[in-house]
Amino acid sequence: MKYDYLIVGSGLYGAIFAHEAAKLGRKVLVVDKRPNIGGNIYTEDIESIHVHKYGAHIFHTNNKKVWDYITQFADFNRFTNSPVANYKGELYSLPFNMYTFNKMWGVVTPDEAAAKIEKQRREAGISEPQNLEEQAISLVGRDIFEKLIKGYTEKQWGRDCKDLPAFIIKRLPVRLTFDNNYFNALYQGIPIGGYTKMMEHLLDGIEVRLDTDYLENKDELDALADKVIYTGPIDAYFDYQLGTLEYRSVRFENEVLDISNFQGNAAVNYTDRETPWTRIIEHKWFEFGKDADGKELPKTVISREYSSEWQPGDEPYYPVNDVKNAALYEEYKKLADSESKVVFGGRLGEYKYYDMDAVIASALEKCKEELS
Repeated sequence: MKYDYLIVGSGLYGAIFAHEAAKLGRKVLVVDKRPNIGGNIYTEDIESIHVHKYGAHIFHTNNKKVWDYITQFADFNRFTNSPVANYKGELYSLPFNMYTFNKMWGVVTPDEAAAKIEKQRREAGISEPQNLEEQAISLVGRDIFEKLIKGYTEKQWGRDCKDLPAFIIKRLPVRLTFDNNYFNALYQGIPIGGYTKMMEHLLDGIEVRLDTDYLENKDELDALADKVIYTGPIDAYFDYQLGTLEYRSVRFENEVLDISNFQGNAAVNYTDRETPWTRIIEHKWFEFGKDADGKELPKTVISREYSSEWQPGDEPYYPVNDVKNAALYEEYKKLADSESKVVFGGRLGEYKYYDMDAVIASALEKCKEELS
């Protein structure tokens, strides 16, 4: 055996495990089927703008241990996520706060906003929300649900809001204040110089083979290492023998525009059902519209995002965590637990929606368990 660990995937989970293993003197090989490191947080330089190629990633956490760990590899700016909702040309603040309630209803005080929400909740006759629609109406009332949640959510998930579980929207920020920070987290920002630079620091000195499909070369690669850390799709590892886990996928249409400012904000969500994209990201605003030398950037790059049902060959993004898929994952997990040489981790390996800080915490916990 040439290596102690073969790590499949160079995203956060795999890169952290690789870094910690190498730091302890283990021999490590990282393989990735993409031509770049970083998994879905990879950023690509276009017109001196760090473009989030696989969708916007904004780091946020209340976990000081995670923050202290990741800031070893990058300095973070003070970016605050304050998305805007566009409903047929009407603009509203996200998260839902007093700016949203004032624009929607003309209310001025928190008491007036709370009374309006309570009135609409009573009119809907909801006591125990049974689905996403009922949960949303209980949280923010019918007007906001109809304009700012329904169309966006149905585009995102490809399902009627009545057919989606209530828990999807339970963490939706709703505030009777004028706080425009979407993430109520102690630590938040974007790595200065982009996520790719951060990942290069994590993987510094570690052997990485890109454009290498592990599952197509499994026997050959397995023979190189004592143990495998696998961060790809768990069902693909077992050749879909129990069936296919469902995901939502996202397609991006990127445009370089010869103007300095397209929408004035990093993220604008299009919440009507008729607009085919879910949101537009203007990447330069993640770093305040400036290049590495602090100069204003004359051009801009935007990405329109289109949500779709995952098909083989697409990139899997969001696990569809309903009862059927949860049960299928549990069956795959039993198979995974019987693989003594393989550790399954990360968003795809555990079929779990993970925020970045949770991925880091999970990887560090696995390192402690596996490497000590």
